[in-house]
Amino acid sequence: MTEQSTDERTRIRAAMDRLLAGRPTASDGALTVVALAAEAGVHRMALQKRHADLKHEFYERVRAETKQLPESEKRLRKTVSDLKETVAAQKAEITVLRHQVTQLALANVVLTLQGKERHTGETADNVVPFHPKER
Repeated sequence: MTEQSTDERTRIRAAMDRLLAGRPTASDGALTVVALAAEAGVHRMALQKRHADLKHEFYERVRAETKQLPESEKRLRKTVSDLKETVAAQKAEITVLRHQVTQLALANVVLTLQGKERHTGETADNVVPFHPKER
């Protein structure tokens, strides 16, 4: 490891300790990677790429020491919950639409049969055909 990398890791660990103790100095104190990066004075991508192990360690410590879920996991859980509600609503809508398709198909059959009866000469007194039969 380079000296710069070692220095970054030291600052990240110190920032973890401050955030988990509730004493942030350079961030809003949220238990997120963004706040951790700001607190440590490193770019967020450094945590994502070079120090991914520290990012995972941070989230594990958040779970263990604060007995709460990290913000990113809360957002993901909310997204999953919203998507499950959307899927349930769409399934209900599909059921209704299938029922409507069945009803419309039955109505089409009835109207088709009525139209065939009318073509055979059995018409009501108040029905005028579009194409009168030639006689």
